[in-house]
Amino acid sequence: MRIHVQTLNHWRAARNEVEGGFTEGKPFIHQTHLNEPQGIIKNSLTLSRIPAHGVTLKSILIAVILIPINCYWVIEMEVIRYSGHPVTISLFFNVIFSLFLIIGMNALLRRFIPSLALAQSELVIVYLMLSIASGITGHDMLEILVPMLGHAFRFATPENEWQQLFVPFLPKWLTVSDTPLLHGYYEGELPLYTVETLLGWATPVLWWTAFITVLIFGMLCINIIVRKQWIEHEKLSYPIIQLPLQLTETPQNRLFQNKLMWLGFGIAGALAFWNGVNFLYPILPELRTRVRSFQIFTESPWNAMGSIPFSLYPFAIGLGFFIPLDLSFSCWFFFWYWRFMRVLGAALGLRSLPRFPYMNEQASGGYLALCALAIWASRRHLLDVAKTVFGFGRISEDPRQEPMSYRGATLGLIAVMAFLVLFCYYGGAEIWVMFAFFIIYYMISIAITRMRAELGTPVHDLHYSGPDEILSRTVGTRRLGRDNLIMFSMFWFINRAHRSHPMPHQLEGFKIMERTNMTMNRIIFALTLATILGSLAGFWALIDRGYRLGMEVRAYWPSLSAFGIEPYRRLAGWLQAPEETLIPESGFMGLGFLLTTVLMFFRMRFVWWPFHPAGFAISTSWGMNVTWSCLFMSWLIKWLILQYGGVVRHRKIAPFFLGLILGEFTVGSLWTILGIIAGIPTYGFWV
Repeated sequence: MRIHVQTLNHWRAARNEVEGGFTEGKPFIHQTHLNEPQGIIKNSLTLSRIPAHGVTLKSILIAVILIPINCYWVIEMEVIRYSGHPVTISLFFNVIFSLFLIIGMNALLRRFIPSLALAQSELVIVYLMLSIASGITGHDMLEILVPMLGHAFRFATPENEWQQLFVPFLPKWLTVSDTPLLHGYYEGELPLYTVETLLGWATPVLWWTAFITVLIFGMLCINIIVRKQWIEHEKLSYPIIQLPLQLTETPQNRLFQNKLMWLGFGIAGALAFWNGVNFLYPILPELRTRVRSFQIFTESPWNAMGSIPFSLYPFAIGLGFFIPLDLSFSCWFFFWYWRFMRVLGAALGLRSLPRFPYMNEQASGGYLALCALAIWASRRHLLDVAKTVFGFGRISEDPRQEPMSYRGATLGLIAVMAFLVLFCYYGGAEIWVMFAFFIIYYMISIAITRMRAELGTPVHDLHYSGPDEILSRTVGTRRLGRDNLIMFSMFWFINRAHRSHPMPHQLEGFKIMERTNMTMNRIIFALTLATILGSLAGFWALIDRGYRLGMEVRAYWPSLSAFGIEPYRRLAGWLQAPEETLIPESGFMGLGFLLTTVLMFFRMRFVWWPFHPAGFAISTSWGMNVTWSCLFMSWLIKWLILQYGGVVRHRKIAPFFLGLILGEFTVGSLWTILGIIAGIPTYGFWV
């Protein structure tokens, strides 16, 4: 059946509101949220006529205090203890736990000292600032950058030939080469807080903080440009904001009065508690929810499928419940699709294509297609923005509801690109190469943000498929040359994977602010401050732990070699064996772009089409490999509820799945805190 595209768009928006998000309505009008759990009717549903100012002195001070604590906590979990990994999930569990504690203390304040209690808008600001800061500190940003700063200088040997290949050409102002500084970081038990040591680290830390701040400000400018289209016009569902939005409700939080929520909380919390006790006392049986792999096939060609991971993470099942059905179906369907592609390659004996089906390459092409499709879908709005910027037309801009004017956001984005390109130029790279690099980087950022806004996937990593890999495959390392490749390697920390990407959190913050009727004219200050403080706190936590413990000796991974060595080992390979354009890799990247576009075309033309293009692009990832079974379970449960119980039953049971997320996050966080305080290994509920 073929139907009009605009009608289909409206139908899909309405369906996503039922399945994964909110039913939109005009401001100041009573409205019912189809996805809201029954009995949880927020104060914000009947929107106040007076916009709330969340960026207050109280909210800023609380965030400023909690950012270093959370950054330190993230480093302890992910680096020192290698357990937990909160920022590899779309919804950071350390931030949810911190917000949960603040809400508990806020309830006491509201009871005994009402004047000091925080409003919902202030809680939202704290949540957003902690999310941005934690993402910057975490697994896919500073935890990669800091070990890189001195790794090449400390571990260059005659055998690896790094000294001849690239060490003399690394930007000195972006790296640490001083032997005493590296000795303190890698071997530990040396004082960090001396003038000489702090000054030695100051130059690269401040330059990289400036780079990160400008890079993330560019994301903010893009989000400001698309905000009205993606929030007010297209009415995307934003499933990830469900829990923080419900948690921050004031003064009476009806979520905490819902018995189904506490049932879900109790089940997930009890599983995490029991497995934590099992970790300490293995004599008790384990009720395993964490991933475990099974080798099903042992004979060729079926053994090419590899081992099949299976997990039942309660939080992932809870997050999956709020994902629209077509995406959750597509995620687990395409997981099996890629496995069968491996079998097909083995059966056909494709020895000339040893990496068939080139999943990373097809995924990177898929992400670029998602960005192009998102821009195409927003083309009318973007044209209106362009007319507004050049003075030929005007989109109505309410200063209270727009963080910045469209002209300011556009000029800001231009200034960001100029800074980033000049930053790389002074690092030794060519302007045109780095301009293309950051264009592709922001395209991937837009794709991730759009996917999170529309579909709310619990994970999105895209390993080894960033602009550095795309350009080296398509242009060739020989043409790019040593200086550009060195700069590509310096940016490994923003391209190794994209799990803790800050840009989706910014747009989700705008959506929460729109739902709670908050003004946005101060949000730029709050998010920029969170970026700066998160960068500095992350650097401090990583360097401090190095000087206290010795990263080479006592960290979980010796010298964090899995991160520190990766970009330089790849760089050495590029320089020792330069290549022209890689035809198979480039071809499969183009194939990924084409297949994603075709899937979107059929999705927009046929109402019955079950496959979502984002599922194709994201299903190649490490995170989907771990959580496909959880999404299958949540898809099956949700399909059965909607099929036999309808929207009413779906609305009633939704608090149970919020409880699953909150329960596992809470008890899992407590285990990590206990381990840090007691100095013992403890259970990590996530991978």
